[in-house]
Amino acid sequence: MRFTFTHSHAFPGGIAVVERNSEPGGQVDFADGSAVDAEWWEDGEDLILDVPSYRTAKGSAIDARRWRLIQSADGTWRSYVEPVS
Repeated sequence: MRFTFTHSHAFPGGIAVVERNSEPGGQVDFADGSAVDAEWWEDGEDLILDVPSYRTAKGSAIDARRWRLIQSADGTWRSYVEPVS
């Protein structure tokens, strides 16, 4: 599965493009060209995405975070912070 965020990082309410494919694991691409491998799983109709810490193309450190991706009626996926228990 491939996840592409439209900015250099994910944020609450941000847009993600989800590309379902047969490849194992998940790749997360950001608009600035940075990319990381991530774990994901389905939770009902939502997707949960664990993005590890990484640096943006400009060098900003981004902490690891768990995101819930929810698909809107128009097909758009949006990211929301998922509490880690």
